[in-house]
Amino acid sequence: MSKDKILFVDDDQRLCRLVKRYVENYDYDFVSAHSADGAHKMLVDNEDIALILLDIMLPDRDGLTLAQEIRHQLTTPIIFLTAKADIDDKVSGLEAGADDYITKPFEEKELIARIQSVLRRTQASQSPQINKTHAYFSGWSLNLINQQLYSPDGINIEITSTEYRLLLALISRPNVTIHREEILNILSGREWSPLDRSADMAISKLRKKLTHDSHKSTLIRTIRNKGYQLSAEVEFVEIH
Repeated sequence: MSKDKILFVDDDQRLCRLVKRYVENYDYDFVSAHSADGAHKMLVDNEDIALILLDIMLPDRDGLTLAQEIRHQLTTPIIFLTAKADIDDKVSGLEAGADDYITKPFEEKELIARIQSVLRRTQASQSPQINKTHAYFSGWSLNLINQQLYSPDGINIEITSTEYRLLLALISRPNVTIHREEILNILSGREWSPLDRSADMAISKLRKKLTHDSHKSTLIRTIRNKGYQLSAEVEFVEIH
């Protein structure tokens, strides 16, 4: 069985050597790039990259922009590994399409646990409906192959990979409450705490994207003190 390959994008050479040692200790392959342009080249040259570790502060442009560029082309999971620790930075990272967010300094065990969690989650949840390609609900269409969302008017609504996984969880269990703990785990693989508003903020962003003129009612209902649920019937179909 081939090893999962990790791409680390950071201009700190010392940290690159450290992360290389960490991931190789756990039998992952490792490649690195030291700029956004270098990351793009590495992704072209290495089509088998399983996960990207990404710093926000890069010499040619910021990692948030790079994450958005990558997300327009690939669904490869991204973990931000950065010194920027404010909650606004974390939210921006998730909105840019990241699957998790780790702040520096970090411990080897935490880094590996996050990598394993994201890989396990993304590899296991490509689609909950094997042999199905599309999901339909309240006039909306979600393509399970290319992760594209279309409104009842046929307009392509851009969603991040994180929003796709969140929507996938909701449509997989329509009219069933998805608890905040599970939502936060979908977002970042972490346990939920009452002070963490990431789950609510992510739902709010997704809810706005699911707003449509002919559907004024809210598709995503808030279940007080519990979580959220999709109030719609969902049909999974296969289209060739």
